[in-house]
Parts: sequence; structure tokens; C-alpha cells
Amino acid sequence: MRLCLAKQDFMRTQIIAKKINVKFFTDENDEETQALKLKYYDLMMELARHEGWHLELCRHNRAVLETPAIRDDSEKRHTALSRAVLYLVLAPHEPEQADLTHRLLADKLLDEIPTYKELLRLFVNPELIKWSGLCEIYERDLRSTEVFSSSTEEGRKRWADLRNRVVEHNIRIMAKYYTKITLTRMAELLDLPTEETEACLCNLVETGVISARTDRPAGVVRFTGTQEPAALLDAWAASLSKLMGLVNHTTHLIHQEEMLAVAQS
Repeated sequence: MRLCLAKQDFMRTQIIAKKINVKFFTDENDEETQALKLKYYDLMMELARHEGWHLELCRHNRAVLETPAIRDDSEKRHTALSRAVLYLVLAPHEPEQADLTHRLLADKLLDEIPTYKELLRLFVNPELIKWSGLCEIYERDLRSTEVFSSSTEEGRKRWADLRNRVVEHNIRIMAKYYTKITLTRMAELLDLPTEETEACLCNLVETGVISARTDRPAGVVRFTGTQEPAALLDAWAASLSKLMGLVNHTTHLIHQEEMLAVAQS
């Protein structure tokens, strides 16, 4: 893996990585095994950083936390935990990301770094996040990390990605509370130009995160509710049951009318 990464053969690195069984690293009493575990995850994180796999980076940092050398050192523990939070925030919203967010918030270790816990909680609360307010509170701490370092191109790109995650979160919240809203008002709430607002909205619709339609001549966005497959199936079953009840009742009335007709004749 190290050789492939040095040669920038990332595809072959992925193939080799899949052949390594991580259960081999479960023996915490074997120092050599734990040292290999740290080397393995360092290489996996290098690969994930190159590919932009933020969710994988979060998982790798959480796995590193289970290593005694990291877990028992408060500074290293806080570094790994803060990276897990930041990469999780950078990951696009999806069911797996949402589940991992709630599990990480429930981790008691997160109480040791309250700043990062509050940052993560912002993306769970059903409220709009004001970008300027977030920068005022968190920018100094976040920019001092290697994840968002302003001295590297990757750090600057991740900072832009964080802005995009905030915008996506805000649009999801709007979809939850609004049935329709003008593009102008949406752009005002997002603190973005109208064209960029529409582009972000289209991206979320294409990826299935929200369901919405834009009336461009009127400049109005209409949000439509999305149902989970199980809820949709339940609604269909309830409608079918109601239909069959109506058919049975109609059949009974027809039969009753036929009997009355026979009796009268």
C-alpha cells in the first residue's frame, strides 16, 4: 500500500486495502499489532484524503481511537476525535452519515471537546445555520487544524466544502418547514446569489436529498414531501383495505336490493 501510494497508483491501493482483514488488529495487548494498525489507518486516511472520502476519514479516525496508544494520550485522542467530527460534517447528507452523526454525538468522549460537539450539533438541530455566525464562533479554531488550514490548497477546498454543507443543511430545513418560497427569499436566507442558490437546489434534488420543483418564470420553489418506502407501502395497504371495504359494502347493498326486488315480485 505504501509503495502504491508513493507511486500515486490509488486504484491498486484500493484493491490491496480490500484484501486486509481489519479483525487482525483487534488484539490490544500486542504492541506490534497495534503499531501495524496505526500504519494501516494512516495509509487508508492518505488514500481517503486524495479521493475526498470524508465519511471514510471519519470512520478511520474513530477506528484509531480504539488503539491504546491513542486512547490513553489525551492530546492524540482529542486530535483524532476532532478530525472525526470535522470530516463527518464535511460528508454529504445521507442516511449513513446521519446515523453516524447521532452515534458520535452519543459518544461520551465528545464531551472532552465541547467546541466540536456544539459544531456537530448545529447540523442536527432543525434550525438554519448563519454562515457569518458560524465563522465568528468557530473559524479561528477550525482554521488552526490541518483539515481547514488556509496555508494548503486542500484546507481551502475543505473550507469551501464546509460552506456548501451549511447551504445544503439550510435548504433541507427550508424543505421541512416551507411548502413554497421565492428564489429571492431563499437566496436571502442562504446569503447566496440567486444563480448559486438555484444550482445548490438542483444538486440536492438530483441526489434525492429533497423533492422540489422550480417555477422559473414566477421565481417560486415548491417543496413536495417525500415518503419512506415503508410509509408508502403502509399508505397503499390502507388505501387497498379501504377500497375492499367499499366493494364489500356495495356488494351487500346490491344483494339487498335483489332480495327486495324478489320479495316485491
